[in-house]
Order: sequence, then structure tokens, then C-alpha cells
Amino acid sequence: MRWSEHAIWWHVYPLGFTGAEREALPPSAPPVPRLAGLADWLDYLVELGCNGLALGPVFASETHGYDTLDHFRVDPRLGTEDDLRRLLDQASARGVRVLLDGVFNHVGRGFPHTSLLRRDPDADGGFATFEGHHRLVALDHDQPAVADYVTDVMTHWLARGIDGWRLDAAYAVPLPFWRTVTDRVRARFPDAWLVGEVIHGDYAAFVQQGGLDSVTQYELWKAVWSSLNDRNLFELAWALERHNALLDAFVPQTFLGNHDVTRLASRLTDDRHLAHALVILLTTAGIPSVYSGDEQAFRGIKEDREGGDDAVRPAFPSHPHGLAPHGLPLYRLHQLLIGLRRRHPWLVHARNTVTTLTNTALAYTVTDPADGRHSLAVALNIADDSADLALPHGDWQLAAGEGEFGPDRVRLPAQGWAIATG
Repeated sequence: MRWSEHAIWWHVYPLGFTGAEREALPPSAPPVPRLAGLADWLDYLVELGCNGLALGPVFASETHGYDTLDHFRVDPRLGTEDDLRRLLDQASARGVRVLLDGVFNHVGRGFPHTSLLRRDPDADGGFATFEGHHRLVALDHDQPAVADYVTDVMTHWLARGIDGWRLDAAYAVPLPFWRTVTDRVRARFPDAWLVGEVIHGDYAAFVQQGGLDSVTQYELWKAVWSSLNDRNLFELAWALERHNALLDAFVPQTFLGNHDVTRLASRLTDDRHLAHALVILLTTAGIPSVYSGDEQAFRGIKEDREGGDDAVRPAFPSHPHGLAPHGLPLYRLHQLLIGLRRRHPWLVHARNTVTTLTNTALAYTVTDPADGRHSLAVALNIADDSADLALPHGDWQLAAGEGEFGPDRVRLPAQGWAIATG
């Protein structure tokens, strides 16, 4: 297994997390070393059970980080390159990998290398924009010079100690462009992990044709919260079947939340289903991430307006000791389930087989495809009455949750869940 298949990421949006200013500092202002404060959260990350720190944008930008001005310079609101390299060293000392966010589809309107931008004489300012956002100007991916530039940026920071890249808006970039860049990057850094943000489309093509390692599994993300809210676990079962098919091509990056979506605790209509969602994430194949604060049941609703992301990108206390105590139970559940996943590392490639399915009850087994000998049974009940769920015949032993297991079934309490080894 590659190192990336052992990774469980803790995802941080640095500008919000550290309470940085909303807009770039004046050129005369000294850098503010806010990245140094993230070092105080590395032990928290490790205690949670994660071993990867996935950072949102850290490069010089105009406002929110996705309007980049200089991919070779750390945003002064976060500090300097020395501050970033110290954070990388401190993470490495704890065995924590670091992922950076590469925004290579578009840049800020003040991006100085205008020759790399896609021209559009009908657009305001003469340059094409990203999805109609005036302040986000598209790079011209048909130009070889743009591929050279992106390759230089990626290899520059890989040489300085990062372990991979999240490629923002990868779905908007032509696949031949990605193949050109990824082939060049892998020639120098074959172990780098490259994951693309792909919301919809042919996920496998970004791996097979674009040369990425993985893409974000938005289909599964949507099915988890939607099926729980609607009490329609048939939707989830269908998504798990599609997820199995993707595993024949690559290992998806799985998640319940990120910096771009309403937080799970606000999205779910019943707080009791936070546990069910987490069980699904951590017993399903993939390379999972936890968006910082979700493990503490943070709330926040994304709105379609200027500043509409602020609620899901809040400032954190300077140290974990400053967190409110009411989030501790969900934090402990994360520790429990991440620990279970660590004890069964084959779960990254596991295949799901549904054995019981109703609107409000789901049981499935997850099996190691390498030898078929390792397996877990997972049972979920989102009804307000107890439920009996059928399982394959086996010697099932409760590993987590609440349930009474027999040789071929499990009885769950109302709103219960259970995981068993077999």
C-alpha cells in the first residue's frame, strides 16, 4: 500500500482558521506569522487519529485564497515561507503528511502574468472568468506556458517538503492538460499524491486520462446526508454500489464536510444521525478526510452570496483547550471509529455488500478484496423503533456501537448502529 492509502486527513482552511483579514495586507505591512499557530493543533490532529494535514490555500491572494496572485509566495496574512517550512518540519516530526491546495484553473484579477490568462474580448476586462465570478480569471490551459507554470509551482513546493496537492476545480480543467502536468510532476516526485476536486462527471476519467490519483467523492457525500434526512436508505445503498464500481479504477477521497459545503451538523435534520454518517464514512472504502470542526459538531450554513462561506470557515481558538466542551462526545466517537479503521487498514479498498435494506434500516458487510477473509458487518437503524437486520452467517462479535449479534442477524435499538468483526 502507498503511504496515501494509510492517510486520514484533517482538513483546515487556514485563512479562516487563523482569523486572518478578509483582504490582502497592504504591500508595506509586515507578514503575520499565523501559520505558526497551526503547530499547536498538530497533537490534536494526531490524537484524533489523523496523520495528514490538508491545508486550504496558503499562497498570496486578493481575498479568500482562491483568487491567487503569486503561487510561489506564502500569503503575508499567514506568514512567510519560513513559517510554512517550520510547520512542515513540525508535522513531519509527528509523522503527519501535508497536502497543499493548488488553484490552477483560475487566479485573481490582479495576477501579474496576464499572458497566461484566457482572453475573451466579450468579457469585462477582456479575460474569461470562472463560472461567472468577475474576480476569478481563467488560465488558458491550451497554452504550453501554463502547463510549464503549473508544473513549476507543484514541483517547487514538493521539493520543499509537502506530500501532495489538492487540485481545486479540477473538473473545469481539460484532461490533456492534467496529463501533461501530472506526468512531469511524477517524473520528479513519484510518491506525490494528487487529488482533484471533481463535483460531478466521469470520476474515473480524471484518474485514467488526467493522471490524478483520486478525486473527491461528492456522490457518496450527498447520498449520506440526503438518505438520512429523507429516511431513504435505498439512496445510500445505490451510492455504495456505484462506489464499489469506482474502486475498480481508483480509491476515492471520501468526506462528510469541507470548506465549500454546509456543515454536516447543520445539514442533518436529526442530530442523532451524526453518528450514522460517521460510521458510513469510516467503514467504507476510500481515503477519508475530516473537515476541522466537524469532529466537534460545529455548525455553519453556506449561503450563495458574497461572504456566504464565512459560517463554514470560522476562526478557531489559538489552542485546542479553547474548544467548547459540548463537542467532546462526537470527538470521542471520531477517535473510536478512526481507531477501528486503523486496526483494519484493508478498509481503504473494501467492497460493500448490502444484506438488509429498508427505508430506515441498512446492514452491509465490508470485505477485504485481496483475500476475502477479513470482513466487518455494519448495521444502521434510523427508525424510532428497534430493528432486526439479516447478516451473512458468521461468528459476529460486537466491535463498536450497540447491538445484539447472532450468527445471521443483529438486533439494534431505536436510532442505533453497530459494527462487528467476523
